[in-house]
Amino acid sequence: MSQPRLTVLAGPTAVGKGTVSTYIRDNYPEVWLSVSATTRPPRPGEVDGVHYFFLSSEEFDQLVDEGQLLEWAVVHGRNRYGTLRRTVQAAMDEGRRVLLEIDLQGARQVKESMPDATFVFLAPPSWEEMVRRLVGRGTETPEEQQQRLETAKLELAAEPEFNHTVVNDTVEHAADELVSLMGLLPLQR
Repeated sequence: MSQPRLTVLAGPTAVGKGTVSTYIRDNYPEVWLSVSATTRPPRPGEVDGVHYFFLSSEEFDQLVDEGQLLEWAVVHGRNRYGTLRRTVQAAMDEGRRVLLEIDLQGARQVKESMPDATFVFLAPPSWEEMVRRLVGRGTETPEEQQQRLETAKLELAAEPEFNHTVVNDTVEHAADELVSLMGLLPLQR
């Protein structure tokens, strides 16, 4: 039986999805990480097609209308982000192992259109550790931290919707376990 070529990584806020994905990008070049499309303007140093596909609202609307996004969402009530179906399919057609790092809402959308994908829930080692990481990164106000933690409680309840759970105790261990689930390393237990 061949291994699935599409893996979806999701989990609660502040669990380290981006950190684990960056580690995989830097250490496992055989894994193709999807580049999201967004309606937000580029930040200094960001390159179209590398960091994001930067689109106008009209271009994004057209992709939604034509069903060309695997998933999409409005983030922080302002900008839209989504995964281009064509880029994911092209990578899969090339036989690449594809990793989507997305939020829970996006994972649910992908599950509707690609139920054969492997869905991996990234979990914190403990609630206390997740709180420590969120507070420690210092990127949110105390009010924003509290809001994210309330959201995280709801997000943690989604774990049973996934095929596998990987605990992010260390970035390296979580990344290795995820890559193992993708069939690129012997499964580590």
